[in-house]
Amino acid sequence: MTEKTHASLAIPARETEEGEHLLPPRHREWRRAKIAILIVLLLLAIGALRTVIANVLQSREVEATTQQNAVQYVNTVMPKQTDGGGQTLLPGTLRGYVESPIYARSTGYLLHWYADIGAHVKQGQLLAELDTPEIDQELAQALAQRQQINSSLGLAKSSLERWQQLRQRDAVSQQELDERQSTYTQDVANLAAADANVKRLQQLESFKRIVAPFTGVVTQRNVDVGDLIDAGSGTSRALFALAQSDPLRVYAQLPQAYAQNVAVGQKVVVTQAELPGQQFDGKITHMSGAIDVPTRSLQIEVTLPNPDDKLRPGAYVQVAVPATAHAHLTVPGNALLFRAEGPRVAVVDAKGNVSLHKVVIAQDLGQTLEIESGLEPTDHVIINPSDSIADGDHVQVEPQKNSKGAS
Repeated sequence: MTEKTHASLAIPARETEEGEHLLPPRHREWRRAKIAILIVLLLLAIGALRTVIANVLQSREVEATTQQNAVQYVNTVMPKQTDGGGQTLLPGTLRGYVESPIYARSTGYLLHWYADIGAHVKQGQLLAELDTPEIDQELAQALAQRQQINSSLGLAKSSLERWQQLRQRDAVSQQELDERQSTYTQDVANLAAADANVKRLQQLESFKRIVAPFTGVVTQRNVDVGDLIDAGSGTSRALFALAQSDPLRVYAQLPQAYAQNVAVGQKVVVTQAELPGQQFDGKITHMSGAIDVPTRSLQIEVTLPNPDDKLRPGAYVQVAVPATAHAHLTVPGNALLFRAEGPRVAVVDAKGNVSLHKVVIAQDLGQTLEIESGLEPTDHVIINPSDSIADGDHVQVEPQKNSKGAS
């Protein structure tokens, strides 16, 4: 190759000792090119290896995250054993041992009343008086009629005695004597009817005085002086309402499931929300002999002493009656699963495998449930289980935190 060709290719010419220009050796340039190519290939390989390693690491991280997210973490509790002496709180209503609305038996105007609401009255005490002018006139008329009939009876009796003497001497016929006997008998019957009418009106006259039929407290007074009072209890209003406050009756409805746990004579505890910390001891005195069909409950009656009048008729109270005769297991209410087959509880074993247990609920206490069958005291019950949880699922049980850690 000539010097001109090397100059056009920008290849420097080597100079000799004599000053002549010589071309560089070709093998040296080729070596440099191979080194450059190797360096480029090495850099590409390093970059590709880095990309592959990064993809593998990212894939493993995604897989680990996916597996971690797929694990279900659950909290468990162990069923608690009840002592078998629990109580069931039933809503009840206080009623007076004797309660009665008092109506008028006579028609008239209220002349005066003597007892207001809240007054304690004794049996036979006067509550009000009525003015009954019509009954007074009817009684006076009945007395006059009775006097007339009594006079006629005296004349008929004397005539009968005379005619009996004449008949003995055969001075009159038997027919005439029978007529006098019939007149006397009729007058006796008329006098008995007049006496009955007088007693009826006298009885109505006595109803002018409204008296307390028993000892108690006046809970209502619905009339005032001058009011027109109609007799009877159909459309007329009650004059007073009277209730005996000591002792009291408590009526409660016991669900059918607990009807076998109570008996007449059993002692119960009555509480009222407005009297916190106070308990009143009562006794079951009566029980309905049949289950009420619409409510499936048994009515019980509790007799409750009330000597200091702390409790008032009509108040809402709670009656604590014995709940069960044997012990049950209790679990939180949020551990229950509702399935088409019935209530279920999710239980996890030592390996983290889930099994759904069919349970029978003895009593629903709100936040807790009493389980009659289907659980063992050593079972680990999952609380707040997922709706999609099923038999054979694998879960991770979270460790229980102590009180300090929880706080």
